[in-house]
Amino acid sequence: MPEVPERPEPPQPWRARLVQWCRWVGTGRLATGSVLVVVVLLVAYWLVKPPQVSSGVQLPVASRRTSTSSGSVPIALVTTATAPTAEVVVDVAGAVRRGGVYRLPSGARVVDALRAAGGCTPDANRDAVNLAALVTDGERIYLPRIGEPPPPVEPPPTVTTTPGPVNINTASEATLDRLPGIGPATAAAIVAHRMRYGRFASVDDLASVHGIGPSKLEALRGLVTV
Repeated sequence: MPEVPERPEPPQPWRARLVQWCRWVGTGRLATGSVLVVVVLLVAYWLVKPPQVSSGVQLPVASRRTSTSSGSVPIALVTTATAPTAEVVVDVAGAVRRGGVYRLPSGARVVDALRAAGGCTPDANRDAVNLAALVTDGERIYLPRIGEPPPPVEPPPTVTTTPGPVNINTASEATLDRLPGIGPATAAAIVAHRMRYGRFASVDDLASVHGIGPSKLEALRGLVTV
């Protein structure tokens, strides 16, 4: 008895339609369409994705929040809250580039005053002044030129010009220099000791100043006070 060949199963309706649609569209169109779909999805994801915050933006914000929450004072405020440095006002004239009135920190020297005035001119006689001397508030520093006579020195104190003893806590170097036995170096030492350790409590405290011995201290009694 001859064998009856098996009939192939008829294709499913959706498969047949899919095969027919693919043949109608073509392989090229399918590949192009797939690429377009992927591109559209990527663009949509990029549009809806939240922006990424860089670390450079986060650091300043975190710093400001930290200082506010902890109540700490910023460095700038700490700097401005400090007490201002004491100043002296001096008048610089003579063989300097920019003569005038200048403010200098307390404890400044004559060389600092000349530097504030722009420095010496080429014809300045620098040997005529003591560059290491301390400047005092209200002092006038005159630097003569070479060949120019030095400015007139005030006469030493007499009974008529100095009616009372000199206060060693307020007197300037020029005033102390007028005392007998006190030269420019000792006068500068008295002022430097006063600025470093504070006011003299008594005349006997002058014994702690370099250059003042027992004999010189006895000669100054009655001429100075505190």
